[in-house]
Amino acid sequence: MHEDHSTPMAVVNVMYDVGSRDEDPNRTGFAHLFEHLMFGGSVNIPEYDSPLQLAGGENNAYTSSDVTNYYIQLPAENLETAFWLESDRMLSLAFRKKSLEVQKKVVCEEFKEHYLNKPYGDVWFKIREMAYEKHPYRWLTIGKELSHIELAELEDVKEFFFRFYRPINAVLVVAGHVNTANVLELSEKWFGDIPSGEKNYRDIPAEPGQLAPKRKAVDAKVPLDAFYKNWHIYSRLDSRYYAADLITEVLGGGGSSRLYQSLVKEKKLFSNIECYHFGTVDPGLLTVEGKLIKGVKMEEAEAAVEEELMKLKESGIEDKELVKVKNRTEAVISFEDMSLMNRAGSLAFYEILGDASLMNSELQRYQEVTAENILEESRIIFDEKNSSTLHYYAKN
Repeated sequence: MHEDHSTPMAVVNVMYDVGSRDEDPNRTGFAHLFEHLMFGGSVNIPEYDSPLQLAGGENNAYTSSDVTNYYIQLPAENLETAFWLESDRMLSLAFRKKSLEVQKKVVCEEFKEHYLNKPYGDVWFKIREMAYEKHPYRWLTIGKELSHIELAELEDVKEFFFRFYRPINAVLVVAGHVNTANVLELSEKWFGDIPSGEKNYRDIPAEPGQLAPKRKAVDAKVPLDAFYKNWHIYSRLDSRYYAADLITEVLGGGGSSRLYQSLVKEKKLFSNIECYHFGTVDPGLLTVEGKLIKGVKMEEAEAAVEEELMKLKESGIEDKELVKVKNRTEAVISFEDMSLMNRAGSLAFYEILGDASLMNSELQRYQEVTAENILEESRIIFDEKNSSTLHYYAKN
């Protein structure tokens, strides 16, 4: 529950503790397919969107490697409409063969458009397969292969739903111009009779430590050569996560970052360059990605990136620069928290992590990171043996 009476709106957010990491390696893409199926009608409500639009509401959803999230925003006086809609599709989808075929076609077209036919679209297939040997982060949420979606049957879908889409595996957040007593009453009324289901216990194989650098070169019909280098980093609940996050800001946080200033503005080797990570629940990847200026050799560009990483590993960071990236991080978090919908989603995610109140200590955890932490973690992360590099060449 999150009461905010400065707005006339309410948000109902249902986050399911299931993502692509929970899939069978031979039947991938199901978590994302379900995101689409959940809008195809439930057992008592044949069409999801129309009643919500009549109540002045809007909705959306997303799937990640770790969670699947559904959210509604609507005028607070129509809050019960959202409870009615969300509880019915948690109770049971309609499971119509026609709906499954329609959504399979939609997802297959998305797969082709964004990952097969789009320039650089297959980059993350190649990187993940290279970087991960055991962990299911080695495939994207869209799925490992198109055939996994094409061959999905109604029974496969039912099994997935009743395994993961149960109240015991979900977090409900209600936020906005609401009161706790009414929300508890509505929760009991609409969700109380749904069988809670059995808790899903994960048995996900841990990714072994990488002992040697990995490299791959690809030629494709793309406009510019591209450079991607990736290193394994920490899980979301590891205390070192915050130092790793700030390192990405130091190197790639906008136009004043080290990589942009040196390699785009001064040396003019890249047309753009970024450093980021994915914030995954399990140990994930930190990435440096850049498009090369035409005529620049890949070896020269990579050597320049390594030079900047070496500066960080040898000299660390001055307090002034650390304060700057902390301030930038605080501003980003504060700006995101201005949105009621973002606050509801964050509360759900932190509760999935184990404790919704973690949301209140995030800024403090960033403030506790020292220059010594940045130096130490940069030396650990940017070990060449910990890296996977992709050179993506434009065909002449």
